Amino acid sequence: MKILLVCLGNICRSPMAEGLLRDRAKQRGLNIQTDSAGTIGAHAGEAPHPPAQAAMRRHGHDISDLRARQFRPDDFKHFDLLLAMDHGNLHDIRMLAPNADLSKKARAVMDFARGHNDRDVPDPYWGGTGDYEHVYELLTDALEGVLNDVQGER
Repeated sequence: MKILLVCLGNICRSPMAEGLLRDRAKQRGLNIQTDSAGTIGAHAGEAPHPPAQAAMRRHGHDISDLRARQFRPDDFKHFDLLLAMDHGNLHDIRMLAPNADLSKKARAVMDFARGHNDRDVPDPYWGGTGDYEHVYELLTDALEGVLNDVQGER
């Protein structure tokens, strides 16, 4: 299975989600290929934002190898599931879907959460350590749900 994580700039939320998903999938022995992208290309080629990397390191995840890229319409053809960090990102990528059937691959990541009522993962870019920790908690919940769904445990 191939899963793409999508946020705005691809330097905070989606690389955090990608790193967490790839590590948790590996722990479960699942063959899941991951990637992440942003709906804007302003940070293309950049490493994840230093506070995002620091938050992930605190939890034992290294995302320093990831580089930002812009979302492309052909991502719908190359991925089985596209997970948007918020409903604005979800709307933006669905607008780029080549057709209605492919647009159904795009979902909000928080649709898979069980322990949080938040419907969006807030952008922590201008925030502090606590904001990045909150994002980590939301993503942990949502991505466990994704993996449970992939394994048919829902």
